[in-house]
Amino acid sequence: MTQPYVKQTIENQVGYIEFFHPAHNSLPGDVLIELAQTITNAGNNDAIKVIVLKSGGDRTFCAGASFKELININDEATGKVFFSGFANVINAMRKCPKFIIGRIQGKTVGGGVGLAASTDYCMATKFASVKLSELNIGIGPFVVGPAIERKMGLSAMSQIAIDADTFYPADWAKNKGLFTQVFETTEALDEAVKTTAEHLCAYNPEAMKEMKSIFWKGTEDWDSLLAERAAISGRLVLSEFTKETLKRFK
Repeated sequence: MTQPYVKQTIENQVGYIEFFHPAHNSLPGDVLIELAQTITNAGNNDAIKVIVLKSGGDRTFCAGASFKELININDEATGKVFFSGFANVINAMRKCPKFIIGRIQGKTVGGGVGLAASTDYCMATKFASVKLSELNIGIGPFVVGPAIERKMGLSAMSQIAIDADTFYPADWAKNKGLFTQVFETTEALDEAVKTTAEHLCAYNPEAMKEMKSIFWKGTEDWDSLLAERAAISGRLVLSEFTKETLKRFK
């Protein structure tokens, strides 16, 4: 696999949405746009009762923002548009009327932690350590922060945001509420995800829709909140500190 993609398959009324990028499943703007639209479409598809969000490859679930695109941001408007990509995916997941199960097979960084936190039920392997690295490059997890705080609490979110050098193990993430279960192997994870998703398909879709709206109560202002946060990141990515740091990734 060398080309980025977002694809959807349907099996036994479960919609599997998979994204991939050869750079450790990092997410450039075009992939973020396609991912948000695919989630929205799946939410409106009557053939799908439950959604599974996953990534391609065996190792990294998501490396977060594309450094290649970050390096090339030269004005605040472009920066806001880029970071709004993550906001749009999170809001698509929030507004989707169907449960979204996260399948996290490996390490997840930055925006990837935000995606995991925005699922409704997240399952992982023991290799799925998490890190919020944004402070390292002179910005912060502003866009994904509300989703992570909602799922893990302010204390856990602030801990990994400040300790931006450290990968926290999957069991830590489970104890903080990000993951519901942690499995020894990817094969065991896939079996559990399939079983859970297909079992949920037997439930009343209206009941699940109402439950989801309750789970996300209090987030009605996120369209504007996450846009404001994207503007903060879009401004900070232009700072001399961040520009000098990003040069080291070229």
